[in-house]
Amino acid sequence: MLDQQAGHAAVWLDDRDCDLEAFKRHVAQETDAADYPHATEIVSKIPVYDGEAMRRAVADPAQARLVMAEWNRAFLSGPGIIAIRNGYDDPALVDAVTEQLNAIIREEEAGSTGKGDHFAAAGANSRIWNAHEKLCMKAPALYARYNANELTRAVSESWLGSGYQITFQANVVRPGGKAQTAHRDYHMGFQDVETLKRYPASQHALSASLTLQGAVAHSDMPVESGPTKLLPYSQSYLPGYIAVLLPQFRAFFEEAHVQLPLEKGDMLFFNPATFHAAGENRTADIHRFANLMQIGSAYGRSIEIVDRSRITLAVYEELQLLQESGTLSAREVDTVVAATAEGYPFPANLDIDSPLSGMAPPSQQDVLRQALAEGWELSRLKQAIAEQNARKRSH
Repeated sequence: MLDQQAGHAAVWLDDRDCDLEAFKRHVAQETDAADYPHATEIVSKIPVYDGEAMRRAVADPAQARLVMAEWNRAFLSGPGIIAIRNGYDDPALVDAVTEQLNAIIREEEAGSTGKGDHFAAAGANSRIWNAHEKLCMKAPALYARYNANELTRAVSESWLGSGYQITFQANVVRPGGKAQTAHRDYHMGFQDVETLKRYPASQHALSASLTLQGAVAHSDMPVESGPTKLLPYSQSYLPGYIAVLLPQFRAFFEEAHVQLPLEKGDMLFFNPATFHAAGENRTADIHRFANLMQIGSAYGRSIEIVDRSRITLAVYEELQLLQESGTLSAREVDTVVAATAEGYPFPANLDIDSPLSGMAPPSQQDVLRQALAEGWELSRLKQAIAEQNARKRSH
């Protein structure tokens, strides 16, 4: 879309940039099998690969580069999604991990912590936040075998390069479990429309390149069990982080999405900007079990370590005085807040900072803004930040 006043492509996106008819044309693209020569078939526009063939391919460095380039194109400008049949070729390994993860689920549910997840209240399904670390601490040898999967590495590096960071979140959707609402994922997929409008279009494009979504099927997943609903080609629609929150786009997603049945050991990967949602489990007896992945780019880090809690507490009383005296305007005070406190709530321990009232827990900046607005004593802010920092641990 052109910004008519500035005469160039719009930098600031809003609802007006979200043209449903243009979006329909965009996602109407077809997938040409010739563009994915290593795929065994195209199913619902999604290239599907054979795990054994891919293990052989990635074992040869020259062949691996070709395959990884193909996957990169799929994530960037293709359908945004790939699947690998038999991504884990040892069913006993998958079953052993499932057994350990189920044990963790039982332990956590016995603790009655009342946790839910971003889209479902506690009890509607079972979720293990930070399953990656919890599996390692419970069964390190099993963890090592599970994470030695060369295909996970090849797919991750195809999109993120080296230095990527893996997280896992095990998810079990029980019979009768309801579908999610269409969404994009981390980072910008966790923000509301007003927040999204404050980011330029260049950052909307960047967010899709900072992570990769994945899933390992730990159970067979026929369509009636509700495998992930996906909308191929939606990841490359630039205003999509805003569009996916609009009712008309969500309604279209329900009409146009596809679902790929999976078998135990299959793997699914997709660009996080792909419109997607967990499906409804319409079965009476299948407990759909997926170990979800959010794989992050190494580049999502700052150049220096800054103790932001320390400087927040150091400046607080001076900032209060400058605010109360009118020496700094409200805008200037908030600019100091932005320069001082941590503005991003992640990474978080979602067991104890579970954002049931939204997509993210409050950031340190949110706490500092509240303190300034309500005139807290320094001791109260110190306690609030100490409590917040105490929650930023993995166990």
